[in-house]
Amino acid sequence: MLLKKVRLGDLLIEKGAITEKQLDDALKEQKTNRQRLGKLLVSLGYVDEKQLLTLLAQQLQIEYIDLVRFKINTEAIHKLSEMNARRFRALVIDEKDSDYLVVMADPTDLDKFDQLQEKLDKPIKLCVAIESEILANIDNLYRGSNEISSLAEELEDELGDESFDLPGLNDNLSNEEAPVAKLLQSIFDQAIQMKASDIHIEPDATVLRVRMRVDGQLQEQIIKETRIVPALVLRLKLMCGLDISEKRIPQDGRFRIRARGHDVDIRLSTMPVQHGESVVMRLLDQSGGLLKLEQTGIEPKLLREIHRLLDYPHGLILVTGPTGSGKTTTLYSALSELNSPEKKIITIEDPVEYKLSRINQVQVNNKIGLTFAKVLRTVLRQDPDVILVGEMRDQETAEIGLRAAVTGHLVLSTLHTNDTLSAAIRLADMGAEPYLLASGLRGVIAQRLVRRICSFCGEDYTASKTETAWLKKESDKVTEATVWKHGKGCTQCHNTGYRGRAAIFEILLPDQGMLEAIRKKEFDTFSRLARKSEFFTPLSQSAINLALEGITTVDEVLRVCESVEEG
Repeated sequence: MLLKKVRLGDLLIEKGAITEKQLDDALKEQKTNRQRLGKLLVSLGYVDEKQLLTLLAQQLQIEYIDLVRFKINTEAIHKLSEMNARRFRALVIDEKDSDYLVVMADPTDLDKFDQLQEKLDKPIKLCVAIESEILANIDNLYRGSNEISSLAEELEDELGDESFDLPGLNDNLSNEEAPVAKLLQSIFDQAIQMKASDIHIEPDATVLRVRMRVDGQLQEQIIKETRIVPALVLRLKLMCGLDISEKRIPQDGRFRIRARGHDVDIRLSTMPVQHGESVVMRLLDQSGGLLKLEQTGIEPKLLREIHRLLDYPHGLILVTGPTGSGKTTTLYSALSELNSPEKKIITIEDPVEYKLSRINQVQVNNKIGLTFAKVLRTVLRQDPDVILVGEMRDQETAEIGLRAAVTGHLVLSTLHTNDTLSAAIRLADMGAEPYLLASGLRGVIAQRLVRRICSFCGEDYTASKTETAWLKKESDKVTEATVWKHGKGCTQCHNTGYRGRAAIFEILLPDQGMLEAIRKKEFDTFSRLARKSEFFTPLSQSAINLALEGITTVDEVLRVCESVEEG
């Protein structure tokens, strides 16, 4: 492909995109900061970047590509290394029999084009795209998958044909450049980049699976070198201070790493499986700080009521939902609001997830008898104003927590129920006295997480007749003409159609009638009154509201509502 030299300034004046004075100003500025003229004109606000590139593409008779909408061939991108992709500000986005489709940020740079052509084994069909979109795709597409695979191969080569040498590898672990250390660092870097909450390392008969949970869903990478598993597990155990000789029983540990500028606490669990040891790591990013309640997505009307709950000097506030529904985040956000020099706050957790200044945090240890109930009894002698109990797990903990709530303490805790209405019933089933429940319960918050539609590839979606019928039954805001949204999938969201998560909430504020029904064990009456209360909006309605706003999809609404109904 032959490119011709283009005088960008003359082209833009000819097309009426800028004035001669604007060009002169930009050229004077260029003498001091030496930026490319096009980038300078955009930064000065004289021309829109998309407009500039569209005109340039027309002049060079090449195509302008909107990378947000274009479906990139993820196999083709690796024809160019990440280093060269960043150096040339270019991406190989597709491969044909005769050529490669390549986007560049500056197609007028003939020297870079010639160097790029030398790096590829087929002719280039050149296109142009916005530089920030190219760089964003480089970050997303070169996720370290190839690096992980190559480091796994390097580690297996280092292990050689001999059987796995535990002491020998242990000696080498002091070398931070060892392949095992570099492989783990690459895995952690990729997890942070993808905003994964968990990493699963799972040995199988013929492969090693590395799976990362992103927005609640696992994404898998296959590594063929199964012999590296003992080396990986050994390294992780040493980082946690675990018993490296014990492979028959599960072990738990914790360590801290720094990856991509983030300080991350890692909670690790090992478990013996058929083909070795499975390792699951929970990533707790300490760099971002705690969310404020305003940032959790709670509707302003409900947020005012939650603040009112937190202003109570005593009583029990419960946050309910299944594992992974964001309960801990909500509780920590509440604690950060309550945290002040005037208040003594003590938490009882299993485990302590985020370290909070000024707050006394206790981690339970059942092996030595340090249970929730035992710690809670001691905490009450420590003159606390606010107590957080990680979870109401048994009758004893529930009873002590409720007694603390009615004797001058504000108690926050979690409970594994699917909605707010089940919370009081669950505590009663545990053996908590109804009179204590009626005296101490101040409020219950139920929550779930739904995936957000990717902002880059979101588009209109028409619900099926079956979906529409169900949605209309659940909400009077839905009509046959309602237009929904979904994500078609792009490189920004790894072709899932989703990017990030949002929380939905259901709040129950018991009034005197509900509390009297609890005291009399009339839970059917309690549920009926709760559903009629002013602030009660079912989780299903909250999910539908988010879908109506174009934040989540009908599929996510159905998934969440199904989990609530199953409970």
